[in-house]
Amino acid sequence: MWNIMDIMRRFGLLFLICMLLTLTGCRSRPSPSPDEPTETAVQYLENKGSDTIVNLALAWAERYQAIYPQVRISVTGGGSGTGLTALINGTVDIANASRQMQPEEFSAARSAGYDPREFIIARDAIAVIVHPSNPVDRLTLQELSLIYRGEIKNWSELGGEDREIVRLSRETNSGTHVYFLESVIRMGNSEDGSIFSADTLLLPSSEGIIAEVKDNPNAIGYDSLGYITEDVKLIAVSSLAQPDVYILPSLETVNDNTYLISRNLYMYTLEDPVGAVKDYMDWIFSTEAQQIVQELGFIPIIDKEGNE
Repeated sequence: MWNIMDIMRRFGLLFLICMLLTLTGCRSRPSPSPDEPTETAVQYLENKGSDTIVNLALAWAERYQAIYPQVRISVTGGGSGTGLTALINGTVDIANASRQMQPEEFSAARSAGYDPREFIIARDAIAVIVHPSNPVDRLTLQELSLIYRGEIKNWSELGGEDREIVRLSRETNSGTHVYFLESVIRMGNSEDGSIFSADTLLLPSSEGIIAEVKDNPNAIGYDSLGYITEDVKLIAVSSLAQPDVYILPSLETVNDNTYLISRNLYMYTLEDPVGAVKDYMDWIFSTEAQQIVQELGFIPIIDKEGNE
């Protein structure tokens, strides 16, 4: 028979062995030596703004992340004003805009301690569109202005059928809306206080403009050339220098400045870009990125040989 002391000694030895095995099994892996490679930290960029640019920005982000998988780029729309407000608030790295930053926006950014930087990343034509059945196929800039002011109300006044004109526009936070107001309705006159006719239908997206014109024979709208489909008809717009010459929007007519309603597209950063933001902005001006611009129907600012 075991006495009580033998039992205690045996159980004590067993307990000690179990504790040693447990500690050995739970021991953490040793830290890698300095010579071992470590995983690269993922870098995140926030990019927000113009709905005109959003498809281009998404295509850029997808291509860039395929090349540099350690970078993640979040792209959202909402309009140029929305993107610039987010930039001023310091909540995004890059703002997309289809118009230039306004003086009051620059002032707000500087009051917040920032000094924004502007980059022209592509060019764009604003195409005027109607339903394919509409016999009207050309308009002067003056006629466009009068249509959107509400002074020309019926297609019969322009050589079309006796139908009331339905005016379509982007919403007021859109840079395209602002550009059309200043360049078409006011015809570049900063002293002109004209505004869109009160019965103009405001739509939230470029795709919405296309869809409405496609379905409405009475409608007229405007949209970025990169969004135009075969479901709508392009209107030729007269040249101010030669009023009897009507020009359709295209890469060539934007580059040679014969199509009147064209503009630059922009990206803004809060300061001179550094780090991952700088690397991304540098890539946007590469021939690879600018080829994507042309593929999506916009006008690149750098040709295949890398010339501006």
